[in-house]
Amino acid sequence: MKDQRRRLEVNARLAKRRSAVECVVATFMFAVLTGSSSLLACPVCFGAEETHLINGTKLGILVLLAITLAVQGAFVGFFFYLRKRARQFADVELDAEWSKLQRSPRTS
Repeated sequence: MKDQRRRLEVNARLAKRRSAVECVVATFMFAVLTGSSSLLACPVCFGAEETHLINGTKLGILVLLAITLAVQGAFVGFFFYLRKRARQFADVELDAEWSKLQRSPRTS
């Protein structure tokens, strides 16, 4: 009896979620199919002439891209630096071990 109630409650919740999702999808499809293309873009970008506002927007996008690429480049450079230092450290350890082995007398 309790299992049946629980199943009914779960089914009711799922039905409500499905109907909510279907409503959102239907609204979106209605807006896309019936709306004009001017709904999809802001007035500055859609069909506007080349003005100082558009040029400033393009420049702002380029500056943000440059900053992002500079930060990513710094990360890559840092990891190359760490790799170089690790190799140098390994070479120093190898040289120290090799010189230690050469100094020790052989006993036969």
